[in-house]
Amino acid sequence: MPLWNAGGDRTTVQQSRSHLSQWSVLVLALMPGALWGNGFRLVSQDAFAAARGEAFAATADNPSAIYYNPAGLTQLDGQQLRVGSYSLYFDPTFRPPAGAMNAGTSYDIERKFAVAPQLFYSYGFEDRPVTLGLGIYAPHGAAVEWPQDTGFRSVATSGELVYLRINPVVAVELRPGLSVAGGVMIDYGDLSLEQGLLRNALPFANKFRFEGDDLSVGFNLGVLWEVNECWTLGATLRSGTTMDFEGETRVEQQPFIQGTKLDASAKFEFPLTAVLGVSYRPNAEWNFEVNADYTNWSSLGTVLIKQDGAPPFPVQQDIPVALEWKDSWLLKFGVTRHFGEGWHVSGGYVFNENSVPTEFYAPVVADLDRHIASVGVGRERGDFSWDVTYQFGYGAEREVGGSTPGSTPGLFQNQSADGTYDFVSHALLVSAGWRF
Repeated sequence: MPLWNAGGDRTTVQQSRSHLSQWSVLVLALMPGALWGNGFRLVSQDAFAAARGEAFAATADNPSAIYYNPAGLTQLDGQQLRVGSYSLYFDPTFRPPAGAMNAGTSYDIERKFAVAPQLFYSYGFEDRPVTLGLGIYAPHGAAVEWPQDTGFRSVATSGELVYLRINPVVAVELRPGLSVAGGVMIDYGDLSLEQGLLRNALPFANKFRFEGDDLSVGFNLGVLWEVNECWTLGATLRSGTTMDFEGETRVEQQPFIQGTKLDASAKFEFPLTAVLGVSYRPNAEWNFEVNADYTNWSSLGTVLIKQDGAPPFPVQQDIPVALEWKDSWLLKFGVTRHFGEGWHVSGGYVFNENSVPTEFYAPVVADLDRHIASVGVGRERGDFSWDVTYQFGYGAEREVGGSTPGSTPGLFQNQSADGTYDFVSHALLVSAGWRF
C-alpha cells in the first residue's frame, strides 16, 4: 500500500511538511525534554496566565487569549504583540516492583530540560467591533527517554512528539460585554516511538522504531460574557485533530534480522478540549478565577501501525498499539492583586487528573495525578508589559500493577510497566508584550 499516489499531490504535501518542520525546529527548539501536561498536552502558554494557575478563560485580556479564550481579544486595542518562553526541569522517576531483578533501583529519564516559546499577535480595528489574532505555539509535546535496564525495555524506551500550531482567529463584540470568536488551527506533528524487541540491549542489537509526521486542520471557538462589573464568564472549545503520521519503521534483531526499513503510517486522534471559567472582580484591585478544563483523551484507543510491505518474520505487518486512554479534567484556581504604577502579583493552583489507565500504562508518558502551584509578578508601563512566573509541580507516587504491554514485544518478553512512578518539576515562564 503506497503512501502516496504518483503525481503533484505528493510534492505539494511533502513541501508543506518540510516548511512546517523547519518552523517547528525554529519555534519549538526541538523541545529538548519532557513537557508536563495531562497526557502530553501543554497547558502553559503565557507567564501571566500560568501565574494564575492557568485560570484565564474568563479574563483573557492579553494576546495569549488566542489560546486561552479568543473572544477575549475584543478587550485589546490597536496592535499588540506578546512573546514568551516556557523553560522546564522535569524529573520523573521509576522504581521496579518488589521481586524484580532490579528492585531497589531508581531510574530517571535521560533529558530533563525543555524550552517551548510562544508568539501571539492581535489587531483591533478602530471603527468596528472586530479583532484579528494570530498565535504560534505548541499545544502538545513530549520527549521521554528511559535507560535500557529499567525492566520495561520491550514495552517502551523512548517517545518524542514535536507539535506546532498556527492559529489565526477572528473575535467580534456582539454588544458591549458580549464577545464571540472562532479560529482555524493548522497543525504540524512529528512523532517517534521506540522499544526493544528483547529484554536486554546486549549482546545483540535489537529494537523497533516508528517515525512519522503529518499536517491537520481543526478549529477553536470562544465566548466571553461580562455579566456585570464583578462577574465574567468565559468558555472556549478546541476541536480534536487527526494526525495520520506517515514515515517509516526500523526493525533490527541481530543476528537474525538485519536492519530493515519500511514505509509506514499510524493514525492518532488528538483530543477535543473544552474550558469553562468564572472570574470574580470585587473591585479594580482583585481578580479571582476558577476554570474547569476537560480533555477528551478517550479518542486515543488502539493505534494501528501499518507497514507498506512484508516485514521480516516474526514482526507483524499491521501492529496494534493499545493506548486506551481516558477522559480527564484539570481544575484551575487563580488570583491576581493589582497595585499602583502597573504592578501586579498572581498565584495559582492546578489539579491535573491522570489520563493513562493502569491496564495499559505507558512509561513514555509516565502520567499520574499532578499538583501544580505557581506564583508570578509583572508590570505594565506605557506600551510595554512583562511577566515572570515560577511553577512547581509534584506528582505523588503511583503504584502500577497488573498492567498489560500495549504491543507484542512486551508480551513475548514477559515485561510490563509495573512499578512505582513519581515526579517533581520546576518551571520558569517569561512573557513580554508591546502595544503599537
